[in-house]
Amino acid sequence: MDNFNSIIGQSPAIEALIRSARIVAATDVTVLIKGETGTGKEVLATAIQKDSPRANKPFITLNCAALPEGLVESEIFGHKKGAFTGAISDKQGLFQAADGGTLFLDEINSLPISIQSKLLRFLESGECLPVGGTKPYTVNVRVIAASNADLTKLIENGEFRQDLYFRLNVVPLEIPSLHQRSEDIEELAKHFFAHFSAMHSLEPPTFSRQALKALRNYKWPGNVRELRNLCERLSILLSGKVIEPENLPHEFSRGTVAPGPEFTLPELGLQLDALEADMILQALTRTKGNRSKSARLLGISRDTLLYRIQKHGLATH
Repeated sequence: MDNFNSIIGQSPAIEALIRSARIVAATDVTVLIKGETGTGKEVLATAIQKDSPRANKPFITLNCAALPEGLVESEIFGHKKGAFTGAISDKQGLFQAADGGTLFLDEINSLPISIQSKLLRFLESGECLPVGGTKPYTVNVRVIAASNADLTKLIENGEFRQDLYFRLNVVPLEIPSLHQRSEDIEELAKHFFAHFSAMHSLEPPTFSRQALKALRNYKWPGNVRELRNLCERLSILLSGKVIEPENLPHEFSRGTVAPGPEFTLPELGLQLDALEADMILQALTRTKGNRSKSARLLGISRDTLLYRIQKHGLATH
């Protein structure tokens, strides 16, 4: 079984990433995965773990941004009884739970700087000190870290330790944004449609060529996660149908417009009401009176368009 099958795509960027990840997985080196939110950093970390010599050992995941600062140290390194109010017994940390295996620290950019020095100590010596403890313990754990922020900028701002960055950045793997690998969108969409159609016992929809073009031109701020959510919605609402551009959310039609020069106000000014009425007329003419399509052309909702048609007395269209 190919452990990297979970990473969908055949773009050059993704193929190069998988090649590097396979090589890294076979070693025990510390890995730093970089990428925007929603690109699939945890999916890649899981594939590396499954393909590694530690595959049958514990695999523990921690999102560093999900815990309050006061709990992070205890969660990672454990604590001794009486270390703080509420510490009624010794508690094992994630490093101890992951001994022999792999610890995935997601959003490491959110790790408090006070905890960063303890993580650096582990990476250099294999030693961890529990909260309230005086004797360190030693564990054998591989660390995979991920960041959705530019750590070099955090270093410049004094929010991330440079020495820790160098220790983590032994082998950096950067996942491209979905917009940077738009040729993978069709394959990803087919994968998600098949998954959700099976889950909900529905016939999968398909994208028309024009809809696919709109998807490829879109910026995808939420990356693969955003595409996955869109595919789940369309799998349910348009099961078995061919999805056209007008079936996509408004932001997709706006994304297909090539950026041009901004409108410049004429020296002598203009009649804004007359311009608005003229733009609405042009949109209605171009779409042969289709109000939904006209609203998309104008970048407004259909309800807003209907209100403005009435406002300008254009109800004959």
